[in-house]
Amino acid sequence: MAQENHKVTGDSPEEAEEAGFPLTHKFVSSVVKALKDNDLAQVRVLLEPLHAADLADLLGLVSADQRRDLIEVLRQDLDPDLLAELDPAVRDDVIEQLEPSEVAAAVSEMETDEAVYVLEDLEEDERQAVLENIPAEERAAVEVSLSYPEDSAGRLMQRDLIAVPAFWTVGQTIDYMRETADLPDEFYEIFVVDPKHHPIGTIPLNRLLRAKRPVIVSEIMTGEPHLLRADTDQEEVAYLFKQYGLMSAGVVDEDNRLIGVIMVDDVVDVIEEEAEEDILRLGGVSDADFNESIFEITRTRFIWLMVNLATAVLASTVIAQFGATIQQMVALAVLMPIVASMGGNAGTQALTVAVRNLATRELTWTNAMRAISKEVIVGTINGGILAIVIGFVGAIWFDNVSLGLVLGAAMIINILVAALAGILVPLGLERAGIDPAVASGVFVTTITDVVGFLAFLGLAAWFLL
Repeated sequence: MAQENHKVTGDSPEEAEEAGFPLTHKFVSSVVKALKDNDLAQVRVLLEPLHAADLADLLGLVSADQRRDLIEVLRQDLDPDLLAELDPAVRDDVIEQLEPSEVAAAVSEMETDEAVYVLEDLEEDERQAVLENIPAEERAAVEVSLSYPEDSAGRLMQRDLIAVPAFWTVGQTIDYMRETADLPDEFYEIFVVDPKHHPIGTIPLNRLLRAKRPVIVSEIMTGEPHLLRADTDQEEVAYLFKQYGLMSAGVVDEDNRLIGVIMVDDVVDVIEEEAEEDILRLGGVSDADFNESIFEITRTRFIWLMVNLATAVLASTVIAQFGATIQQMVALAVLMPIVASMGGNAGTQALTVAVRNLATRELTWTNAMRAISKEVIVGTINGGILAIVIGFVGAIWFDNVSLGLVLGAAMIINILVAALAGILVPLGLERAGIDPAVASGVFVTTITDVVGFLAFLGLAAWFLL
């Protein structure tokens, strides 16, 4: 799966090299120049020491034409890890350039979870063409994982694991691991299973290696292992790993048979992916924007801009109801954006914290009232302070004390409503089964705009005219 994000520096190549970041501006320029000069030997020399993750970043940095040239250089000895490290949009371009047999050869060398990660976003015909070129045994394992829901434990798990019966000794287990060639590349614990392959315990590697050879594994195993159903959502998986400090966890099917294992490095990817996704969704964009086509970026952003346009029209209709009021007092038109803007900022603050706490399960309906009460208090305090400041400014600016009082009162109302909306909207969406990160921003902005205009103009119409 996609691993860590590697920094790319631009202003100071020397500092970057000292810090260990290979993709300096100087280095990337050297690669681009070698491609332009068609000096493929020099390109190979430059690329040879790069880690697969850094090479994936390089492919994302260069233009589409330069990327195609680089793949032509790399395809003779394609590193399987490269495909797993690529940004999804870039990976689609790369796979499109490669033959299905080349992709299949790389996928065959991957762990099951990485193979699924590479194949799951392909078009059905492309995926099938690659699968047909994978040896039968590996293909069967990948197809089983692909049959599970997207973003589930079944997609995250790797099929290779070590499971031994409870009656084996430590010596038998160690000999088995030494003599068996087909073992996972990395593992942290041994699973102990019953005759029906139901997991009954686990043995951490450090405990196994410290025990004497004649000891029965059931005597040193940890009972009640942490297990996940294959259809468990990946957010739930990430929460359990974080909550219990897990390094790995077994995955079971509907009959509670052990079918795979999820490693902590895969969960780190999930945590990063979910956090980035939530942040980007708050802005109505996606993480693929940088490498997507102009058409795709435009289409994705246009949907949310249209939604925002509709909410802006709603706010404008509120203003239209007070057209006569604004004509009689031009100062209202000058000051009302301040009320709406401050309410929007306050709502965004509360919303950001609420969405984050919902994602980490620090905010639930169990403690919702405590969180709501806290936001009410914070909104009242901040609203009161800001009301005094802006009320004083408005009164001095337009030489009208009554106008300052109305402005201050509207500020208190809107900041308080914004704080409440910032927590109640995501809570309500989460209860309705809608991702709060997707839709909360639009609702909160609309509420703060409408309430801000309505409070300010309504109070002005009532007390000033």
